[in-house]
Amino acid sequence: MTMKTFNELRLINVNEHTERKGKFTYLSWTWAVDQLLQNDPSATWIFGDPVYFNETVMVFCTVNAFGKSMTCQMPVLNNTNKAIQNPDAFAVNTAMQRALVKTISLFGIGLYIYAGEDLPDEEVPDLTVEADKWLLAISGTKTMDELKEVYGAAYKALSKDKSAVEKIASAKDLQKGTLMALQA
Repeated sequence: MTMKTFNELRLINVNEHTERKGKFTYLSWTWAVDQLLQNDPSATWIFGDPVYFNETVMVFCTVNAFGKSMTCQMPVLNNTNKAIQNPDAFAVNTAMQRALVKTISLFGIGLYIYAGEDLPDEEVPDLTVEADKWLLAISGTKTMDELKEVYGAAYKALSKDKSAVEKIASAKDLQKGTLMALQA
């Protein structure tokens, strides 16, 4: 069997085997292991001893494949990517499987899904007050063209606050229904 290179493995499309949870994308550990073993049947992995930081835990995984060893660590995280205080066995096991997938990705399989994860979260502004002003403007429109124009401006102004955008979208749909009924 010819060993695949990193450049070949990184081209494998993993999108159909991922799942979104909140704003994060996760690759199925079973699929990642399957791909690893199809490409290097002699691959092995081992989990290191968990390390405790105050009341949180870091897990470690080393994968031996393609003639080299790679190691990743992963804190035990909740669904918002925050470290869990005093995690239970299930949470530790979940983190171990995520560490396995992340370590496999260092060989190329699914590496691209981690792009940007090391960047700090952008602070999401609270635009509730501004959204309320746009709600009034949307409900006061008299024509479909005016509604389209006001909604476009509102969307542009509020696009960084998902809940504000959802509010104005609902108001737009309601006003659109009202205007269509008046035209009928």
